Amino acid sequence: MAAAAAALALQGELAQAVASARILVVGAGGIGCELLKDLVLTGFSNIDVIDLDTIDVSNLNRQFLFQKKHVGRSKAQVAKESVLQFHQQANIIAYHDSVMNPDYNVEFFRQFTLVMNALDNRAARNHVNRMCLAADIPLIESGTAGYLGQVTVIKKGVTECYECHPKPTQKTFPGCTIRNTPSEPIHCIVWAKYLFNQLFGEEDADQEVSPDRADPEASWEPAEAEARARASNEDGDIKRVSTKEWAKSTGYDSVKLFTKLFKDDIRYLLTMDKLWRKRKAPIPLDWNEIQNQDNCTSNQQNESPLGLKDQQVLDVKSNAHLFAKSIETLRVQLAEKGDGAELVWDKDEPSAMDFVTSAANLRMHIFSMNMKSKFDIKSMAGNIIPAIATTNAIIAGLIVLEGLKILSGKIEQCRAIFLNKQPNPKKKLLVPCALDPPNPNCYVCASKPEVTVKLNVHKVTVLTLQDKIVKEKFNMVAPDVQIEDGKGTILISSEEGETEANNHKKLSEFGIRNGTRLQADDFLQDYTLLINVIHSEDLAKDLEFEVVGDEIIGPKSEPSTKNITNGSDDGAQPSTSTAHDDDDDVLIVDTEEGPSNNADDTEAKNRKRKLDDKEFTGVKRMRSELPDDQQDDVIALD
Repeated sequence: MAAAAAALALQGELAQAVASARILVVGAGGIGCELLKDLVLTGFSNIDVIDLDTIDVSNLNRQFLFQKKHVGRSKAQVAKESVLQFHQQANIIAYHDSVMNPDYNVEFFRQFTLVMNALDNRAARNHVNRMCLAADIPLIESGTAGYLGQVTVIKKGVTECYECHPKPTQKTFPGCTIRNTPSEPIHCIVWAKYLFNQLFGEEDADQEVSPDRADPEASWEPAEAEARARASNEDGDIKRVSTKEWAKSTGYDSVKLFTKLFKDDIRYLLTMDKLWRKRKAPIPLDWNEIQNQDNCTSNQQNESPLGLKDQQVLDVKSNAHLFAKSIETLRVQLAEKGDGAELVWDKDEPSAMDFVTSAANLRMHIFSMNMKSKFDIKSMAGNIIPAIATTNAIIAGLIVLEGLKILSGKIEQCRAIFLNKQPNPKKKLLVPCALDPPNPNCYVCASKPEVTVKLNVHKVTVLTLQDKIVKEKFNMVAPDVQIEDGKGTILISSEEGETEANNHKKLSEFGIRNGTRLQADDFLQDYTLLINVIHSEDLAKDLEFEVVGDEIIGPKSEPSTKNITNGSDDGAQPSTSTAHDDDDDVLIVDTEEGPSNNADDTEAKNRKRKLDDKEFTGVKRMRSELPDDQQDDVIALD
């Protein structure tokens, strides 16, 4: 009886803790919708939810709080309205905003008992991790990828933080491979996305990967190779016009564009004899010949017409027609926007997706690859694995269960829980593992965060230090950087315009040399990092800097491989890079050797999957779970 009474008392205490707790949910997408529903049905009545996104029709197959009538509205606001139908007395505050807005400072985070992430990109996850560390508030991190999922708890001084281990750099592809010698479908898809920008988007958006230099895919007039070779100015450089300018001059004539891209440029490639000595040469396409083909003979893959429309693989003739149709639609959209307008590629915009699908498939055919369905290309172009509502529901339930442990004062019982696609050796799909302690060398949650950066002080500018090192690599939002030289020389200020004159000066101009120490502060994150500078003139070619003991960092990754995204599908906050950076609520989970079901077992601890992240958090996931042609290419998953 005494035990039963004690149990009832504990239940009563937990119920009271649930009722009085204030929860911050960051993200109202796939996991966020399920999580909000679970929270109010569990008895939580004080919830704040923040999400920057608006509802898209593509969200409706899994984000059940939203309906067709809600398309275009704020996810956070509609989620609030829908959840109140489950618990009308709940006090829910919705913010249609980015969690990285300076208004949401450390004091804002200190209002909450718990923070629960249902996020979609690394930058926002980094930021929330730091804010929770600064506010000393427990954070529950989560994500899904198809049938896979993960939930983990982060508590200052008790567990690893989100940034305790370096994240791998995103997959990138050599520009010459994309331009000249594609060998995988993803190469053709990347090429097609660059082409979209060249024709309809930001003209300089693809300059690094597709530079306007001796490149058959980059801004040539549609002339034969001989004419191109002869066209030079007095400096000896070949004359060029931008692809967009040339396309406009033709009135975006689809046949001329087709001929340039899939015939003339391919013929030019064939003049590069050395490229084809050990490779199968590409085969140019002729518009008129294709139009004379029968659909049945042009379908090289003999795909069955059965199944959903987007899952069918079109033949060459159909792709050519789709290419022409999409160009006409995009031309009209561009014209309606007026002079100087640009279109932004979005996987959920039908004509943009049709363009990339058809252009990529035609290029695949030219280079003797099997063409892909629109569904498959969308998955690769958007860097997504299609989301599954049941996975989101399972992960949301696990988040709440871990939250209940924290509110019960039993954080030592919290686990990192992995949802696997296949049972582990102990026949378990849900595998708990003990949480690891903080990494003493973590440059975020260590007592005195410190890193060492190797660079050439005579080449690296203050702007590179600010954008690529302090912001991009070390994930600061509004940094202030000063030299520890006894004078406190300020290199970078978060106050707009205050140190702008320093931007293009080399670090050496400020007396920075081998052994100099820099102090970087981000007052929004309540975070300070000491940076030890090592001067080196022996960095590998094209590398701007290297973090000692970390992965090597080169020039900034291109949007095609780093930022090819699925629009604003399943999350709340934008990353700090180009629009819609890593837009899904995903973690990648490893099932190579399923850990023991006993979370306290030493062996299980040893096999505990480290937070890894392909574009945000995760653990090293056996890539054989993915299609063969996506195993190394998927960056952000849905």
